[in-house]
Amino acid sequence: MPIYAYRCEDCGFTKDVLQKISDPQLTDCPSCGKSTFKKQLTAAGFQLKGTGWYVTDFRGGSNAPATGVAGGAKADAPAAAPAPAPAPAPSGGDTK
Repeated sequence: MPIYAYRCEDCGFTKDVLQKISDPQLTDCPSCGKSTFKKQLTAAGFQLKGTGWYVTDFRGGSNAPATGVAGGAKADAPAAAPAPAPAPAPSGGDTK
């Protein structure tokens, strides 16, 4: 269940409340009793720490390809020229 921060606009009372998402929003201030108790917009309560998936999977490690192109080919390298055709057999030679 998420924790929501509430603040009374009249008296300034603040409170963090553990609520289901489907629970109705609180409106009455527990301190002064007025209906000016509003939900506040807060930052996420977690931090991502450690090396993370992007460091181990996509950064240039020793076993990662040098470029993002499939097969390890460089994107700016010209395409390989086709192999030359074999030379034709000499005509008019041995006849047995």
